[in-house]
Order: sequence, then structure tokens, then C-alpha cells
Amino acid sequence: MSQFFKITVFIGGFFFLILSCEKKESDHLENKIEIPISEGVAIHPTVEMKHIKGGTYLPFFGDSSLVNVADFLLDERPVTNREFLDFVKKNPKWKRSTIKTIFADETYLKDWQSDETLPKNADPDAPITFVSWFAAKAYAKSAGKRLPTLDEWEYVAMADEISANARNKPTYSAHLINLYNEKLREKNKVKISKPNFHGVYNMFDLVWEWTYDFNSIMTTSDSRNAKYDDKGLFCASAATSASDVLNYASFMRYAFRSSLKANYTVENLGFRCAKDLK
Repeated sequence: MSQFFKITVFIGGFFFLILSCEKKESDHLENKIEIPISEGVAIHPTVEMKHIKGGTYLPFFGDSSLVNVADFLLDERPVTNREFLDFVKKNPKWKRSTIKTIFADETYLKDWQSDETLPKNADPDAPITFVSWFAAKAYAKSAGKRLPTLDEWEYVAMADEISANARNKPTYSAHLINLYNEKLREKNKVKISKPNFHGVYNMFDLVWEWTYDFNSIMTTSDSRNAKYDDKGLFCASAATSASDVLNYASFMRYAFRSSLKANYTVENLGFRCAKDLK
């Protein structure tokens, strides 16, 4: 049985009401139909990739089954303004003035001064924002990489500075909430804070990040007036299936992801790349 949860979160000065249900496989178009994206010109960012030792973890939502995460490589930090500028210069179809609306909404790179000029006073080493899922995916492909899966991202995000899984620590969620409340944190340089257990920087303190299967939890309307006829469903029922009902920071992440479409761009949403081990 699907279960619905209702979450109101405060993000970037706005309240978001998210009505969503748990779903293992996405019903969204982006994961059903691969919209062709040409290879483009290769880029060669100098970011170091960390070897993430795989293992099992308990997803925040699910049927209480552990999920296996294989070894993989992950960028140690988010993609920067400087790196994305290099990408659009070499791949003009992803410039603000030429990108097709199916791939990005009207706010794509909205704060840039021109197609090839970063925002005024922007730090080149701050994370890129106002980029769509399609643009992030194209960048990763151009770099010979891919976007991390939701499970990979969450697996790495469990860590603090000294342990691979810090979710059971009382301070873990509270610390993340404090970070989420910091205004304009996306303007800061990457790698200023300390890395986590895996040697990965900025999982929380700069930007929200796209994952390959960000929409694997689908959004829907309130079960009381939706097309679903299961009268046993009720708002907030899915909270009982969360692995940690007190982890409000995770509720915020999943709610935010559920509100997105692949062509959306947001002022504090960026990405980093991953890669399979050969």
C-alpha cells in the first residue's frame, strides 16, 4: 500500500506544502523516456574524486529493508561557477540564450550577466546554482561522469567528520537544520568547511544537490480528494514509515526533491558528479 505524507517546510524564504507518497520506481517522464542529449565537447574538471567504500544502509523511506550501495567514485565537492562556465563555453547549446525550454525553465542561470559572464561579485569557486537536472546531467556526461543516485548521495550524507553513519547521534539532525537556516550559504566557496568521514566536502552546508533519480518519490495530491480510492490513506501516514521520525532535516530533503521537475532551476540547488568504478 502506498502511504502519503504531508510536510510544510520553509526554504529560501518560502513555505512549501508537499503532499507525497512513497514509491520505489518513479512515475515521472524523465525516468521513463531518455530525452536525447548529444555528447558535446568533453570537459576536464580538476576536482578530486573520492573512492566511496560501499555497504548497506537503511533508507529514510522504505519497507525497513537495507539497501546495498556498491563502491563508487564521488566528487569531493559540488561543481563550481568556474567549471560550469567552462562547460557552457565549450557546449553552446547549454548557454542561457540557446537552451531549449524543455531542458530548463526561465530562471536558468538567471543571475549571470550574460551567456559567458558570471554573476556580479560571484565567487568563481562557489557552487553553481540555477541549473536544471538536464543541464547537470549533460555536464556530468561531458566530464565522463554521471549524477549520483539518491541512495549513493544519502549513503555518503549519513557521515559526519568521524563516523560513516552519524544518524543516530542526537546532534546530527539539529546540526543540519541549523545549516539549512543559514541564508546565502550558496555564495560561499567550496571546501571551506571540514570534510566528512569519506573525505567529501559540503554535503549540506552550501547547496541542495540534484541526484539522478531525484523524483523516485512521486508527488501527488491529498488522498482524501485524489483519484486514489483507498480510504485507508490519510495525511502524515507515511511519517510512520520513516526510519527516523525525528530527523526533520531528512523530511525537508525528501520534500524538496519531491517538489522538483527536471527542468526546474533554484537559487540554492546545485550538483556534484559521480562515477562507476571500472
